[in-house]
Amino acid sequence: MRHSIAFSTLALAAGSLAINCNGFAELCDRRYSNITFAGAHNSPFTGIGPSDNQLTSPTDQLNQGIRFFESQTRDKDGEPEMCHTSCILEDAGSLTSYLSEIKTWVDANPNEVITLLLTNPDAIDITKYGDAFTSTGLAEYVFTPDGQLGLDEWPTLGTMISSGTRVVVFMDYNMDTSKVPYILDEFGYWFETPFSPTKDNFVQCNIDRPSGASADGRMFLANHNLNIEILPDVLIPAPLEAFNTNSIKSITSQTNICVQNYGRNPNVVLLDFVSVGDAIKAQNQLNGLS
Repeated sequence: MRHSIAFSTLALAAGSLAINCNGFAELCDRRYSNITFAGAHNSPFTGIGPSDNQLTSPTDQLNQGIRFFESQTRDKDGEPEMCHTSCILEDAGSLTSYLSEIKTWVDANPNEVITLLLTNPDAIDITKYGDAFTSTGLAEYVFTPDGQLGLDEWPTLGTMISSGTRVVVFMDYNMDTSKVPYILDEFGYWFETPFSPTKDNFVQCNIDRPSGASADGRMFLANHNLNIEILPDVLIPAPLEAFNTNSIKSITSQTNICVQNYGRNPNVVLLDFVSVGDAIKAQNQLNGLS
């Protein structure tokens, strides 16, 4: 095992310390890498505007049962800001404010494991992110592996809960684990299907990022957030389609292809407007839960 002996020893008590894990006793003995999460795409960007991907706040998403949160950050005066494409288009506040909201919920829900996927296209100094996790106190909960983990080396949810390391953090680009060891390289662990899909390429499960990657040994994220092309290369979310897009029928039409391609369900189904449709019902069904 690549995690510490002390960390692994805690796993022995996980069953007794965590009655339910993410709401289900059945998940306590299941590895993090063997669970499907419904994910909130662009989780902090809420409203009914053309750059909004959610209708409810991150706290409401958590209360609904969402445990995977993808968020864009941009450079604003040298600090990471929760901005969609640009801070002129949409600014949802500071990274510190976003993490503080998550921390408040995590404090109040001790038997829950959540994941944050942050983007860093502006190559902001990774220590700025570490400062935000530290100042909000969320760093107290982060999971830090001792080294690169294979699919069968991730701890169970019960272990993570019992040890108090129940916030997993990934970044798409420009991370540096030598400086902030708990912000993990997304594409060192995952592959993704094509992002910003439109109707003409929606129901598929091909590997898009990282280019040329093998599915072997990686978790994977299925982008299931439908977009409308209003101008060439100008895409906006499709809230009026969300009830159908987020239905069990639509979600499983994609995950069934993933199973055919790779022999397993995706680890994340990333959705817009998670409060509409069957996000949690689909999550439970894909995990074999009633």
